[in-house]
Amino acid sequence: MKPQVHETIEEQGEPLVPAGEPIPGLVGIFSCKSPQFVPLALSRGPIELGRTTHGALLDDDRLSRLHVRVEHEHGRFVVTDLGSRNGTYVDGARVQGTATFDAPRVLRIGRTILMFVADARPYQQGTVTTRNDMIVGPRLADALARVARSATLGSMLLVTGESGSGKELAARHFHGASPRGAGPFVAVNCATIPVGVAERLLFGARKGAYSGATSDAEGYAQAAHGGTLFLDEIAELESGVQPKLLRLLEVGEILPLGASRPVKVDIHVVGATLKSLRAEAAKGRFREDLYYRIGNPEVRLPPLRERLEEMPWLIRATLQKSGAALEPHPLLVEACALRAWPGNVRELSHELRQAAENALAAGRTVVEPNDLDASAGLALAEDNESGPQNASKPSDERIAEVLRREGGNVSAAARALGMHRTQLRRWIARRGGYPQAVAGSADGHMTIETE
Repeated sequence: MKPQVHETIEEQGEPLVPAGEPIPGLVGIFSCKSPQFVPLALSRGPIELGRTTHGALLDDDRLSRLHVRVEHEHGRFVVTDLGSRNGTYVDGARVQGTATFDAPRVLRIGRTILMFVADARPYQQGTVTTRNDMIVGPRLADALARVARSATLGSMLLVTGESGSGKELAARHFHGASPRGAGPFVAVNCATIPVGVAERLLFGARKGAYSGATSDAEGYAQAAHGGTLFLDEIAELESGVQPKLLRLLEVGEILPLGASRPVKVDIHVVGATLKSLRAEAAKGRFREDLYYRIGNPEVRLPPLRERLEEMPWLIRATLQKSGAALEPHPLLVEACALRAWPGNVRELSHELRQAAENALAAGRTVVEPNDLDASAGLALAEDNESGPQNASKPSDERIAEVLRREGGNVSAAARALGMHRTQLRRWIARRGGYPQAVAGSADGHMTIETE
């Protein structure tokens, strides 16, 4: 039941999320040493998982014959360990008997890992694919399908998403799907353009326009003629240049620096930002008229923590590039799935390369969770809690619930929450320690482990 990993993304005419009521379920994403993609819907009641069920997904000698039962009742997942030999773990914490969860992330049984999904239908219709060495699961494929449709219907697109989530990939996908796909693709990072030269770099200059201008100079817009201009971090574009960009979008003309006549330019434009361009316009930091021109259509790229089905494939691909025959330990996959990864794929790849070096230095070919840096993939310090990079930070109620469930074991609770122990200890200290931090626990007292 292993998925076939294709070399191209199949274009889809409709979004992956179908109409109708969501069907909760699970997706098998890793077993023993290999990534998997096996959707399991809870449409017909509980699912029982074990060595005798679901074929290759559960070909795992660490599983009991019947290991765990998973069901969905009243909007919550109910997990029951069926007397398994090696235990059932939800978000890194062992389940004793039956436990109920509001929004669990991953289930580990034996050496097999599955992710919980609120709606299994998009996963039943999709798979995990590759494109130019980029791993693409159903959530990202859905976003890219909307990007492709935008390219066939218009000449502009705004792509939003966190740092490292694949915004340039989306822009190139737009370019390839557009009628100008055979033309040039020019990528510009607006945040790196020095103040005072944006106009010259974007729209060019005529000889003599400024000191040192000994000849006409072509700008990025002219270089993209017949193709696509990609303006990454467009929210950082110098304000004085924004009216000139608006004119380019509205009438297809630019006025090079020092020129007396406009120049016609035929291009498509993709803007990208990790900020809310609407909010920037509302605060006066981005021109409203330009926002209304380029802010629709908008496609948001889901962050990696919303695309856990891709993570085992990304882990394997990164380790394979190390030049050694390295394999991921199942606990490494689980640890990665439980972290926020504010830097997304870029951060994951960087940290995995370092983890691979640590494993090799220790003389091992299996990369373990302790090979990861302690802060790898964690949300930024709580002193900087605003912004999309901390969108997955657990609520106070969730933290208290997990601490109660773990009997005050900070290490176990931190693993389950995808936090570092230091972050969790600071949270406890700010709330007056025990038992105040977890008021409402069964006996009002808890034991805190020190290390």
